[in-house]
Amino acid sequence: MAITVHRGDLPAHVQFSGIVAVDTETLGLKPRRDRLCLVQLSDGDGSAHIVQLAAGAYAAPNLKALLADPETVKLFHYARFDVAVLKQYLGVVAAPLYCTKIASKLVRTYTDRHGLKDLVKELLNIDLSKQQQSSDWAASELSEAQIAYAASDVLHLHALKAKLDEMLAREGRAGLAEAAFGFVPVRAELDLLGFEDDDIFIH
Repeated sequence: MAITVHRGDLPAHVQFSGIVAVDTETLGLKPRRDRLCLVQLSDGDGSAHIVQLAAGAYAAPNLKALLADPETVKLFHYARFDVAVLKQYLGVVAAPLYCTKIASKLVRTYTDRHGLKDLVKELLNIDLSKQQQSSDWAASELSEAQIAYAASDVLHLHALKAKLDEMLAREGRAGLAEAAFGFVPVRAELDLLGFEDDDIFIH
């Protein structure tokens, strides 16, 4: 497993195609308050690239181009948050996308446990450590434990997608999942506008 940390942007020579797993680390869970610190990426080959972003230094043209590329599917777990924070700080809409949490909720209706750790354990039989989940991601030098944790959030998403795709097809909900994925950027925009706690569809 190779994990590479890049400061400020994704190098031009690092290329992804087709489907790229994406995750973010921030200083908290409120995109308008808690700034973006890391963007993790993997193409599913067991390697991960981590882009470390300093406060106010969000130019990152190569990273932005990848996230906005209409030919590349961005693979998230809980895309709603990541898409919002990427829009807030990088100014890009990360689409088209696939969200393993949404897919899980559509097919794993036998449980209310849809976190990444739970999914990876059930579908891939891998135990993920969440010890570094609450961590200072703005530190100028990340610890080895932080780097390993950040990478683990993207290293298994391709395998999860394959399992969830089988379940979506089995239950006849693949089309519903695609429609839900397509709505995520709108949901993220509503969150950024302050509608995060409101259901605009209810009477």
